[in-house]
Amino acid sequence: MDIRNMWMAIGFLLIGFVFLIKGADYFVEGASSVAKQFKIPSLVIGMTIVALGTSLPELSVSVSASLKGSNALAISNVLGSNLFNLMVVLGASALIIPLTVDEDVVKKDLPFSMLASALLLGIGAATGKIGFVAGVIFLVMFAFFLGSMLHRGMKARKEGKETKAEQQEELEAEQIKILPIWLSVVYIIGGAVAIKYGGDFVVDSAVYIAKFFGVTETLIGLTIVACGTSLPELATSMAAAKKDELDMAVGNAVGSNLFNILAILGVASVLSPVAMTRDNVIDDIVLLVFSGIVWLFSKKNGKLDRKAGALMVILYLIYLVYICVR
Repeated sequence: MDIRNMWMAIGFLLIGFVFLIKGADYFVEGASSVAKQFKIPSLVIGMTIVALGTSLPELSVSVSASLKGSNALAISNVLGSNLFNLMVVLGASALIIPLTVDEDVVKKDLPFSMLASALLLGIGAATGKIGFVAGVIFLVMFAFFLGSMLHRGMKARKEGKETKAEQQEELEAEQIKILPIWLSVVYIIGGAVAIKYGGDFVVDSAVYIAKFFGVTETLIGLTIVACGTSLPELATSMAAAKKDELDMAVGNAVGSNLFNILAILGVASVLSPVAMTRDNVIDDIVLLVFSGIVWLFSKKNGKLDRKAGALMVILYLIYLVYICVR
């Protein structure tokens, strides 16, 4: 392994991130256009295709890693992304302006996210892997969550009680241009190809970088890969905070975390069993503790203020130091 190959690996890693993010954008635009032409309501498009589009990079990386046998990277990417979303995306957004936390997020979404993390911990600690059956359970839970979210959104819309987050998702869907069918297909296929190869580039480069520096794939997955694939969530939540769409910032991060565990790990483990190491178990425990802290802040004040945001970012930095030295 020479330094020239190392720089090439870094270059392909960056190219992979660009492919993942831009591919997801084109895929969502094409899929949303087709959905609109089939008269699917904007609210449904916004709460499914548009809302889940930010998690496509994590999906590609974890599935690619699972199929290539890089299981440590597959699960550490999910856990790392969830920790980054929860503590940095929300913490940094709260530092800009205190974030209002919707009541449904406190009573339903955050607890359900913690349940998903606890289930992952229980299965992983007991069996040392996330296998086919666990993957199916996760996917069923995700389908239940998605169905309940759509039901909640439809009911709120009918009663005129939509949250800002739901209104914004619907608005984003309404603003998507209706493209010619052939162009929509090109966007969907092109986006999917970019996402696929972006995931391959990221996984292959991350594995090479880990070997070059003599560190574990878990460390690379928890840091570089997790932060890179979480850039869409960070950009979305920071923009929402700046626009005073405060409950959208929190809902986006929590929803993305649920998608990461239930859908991404569900798909990855159905395709190929994903090993869960002792370090992964510890990281999941940390995720549960941090989730509990965010839930307590949200339940107590109904918001995440600047003090809470600062504490969240500091806790993440302490955790970052820990995983680098362990």
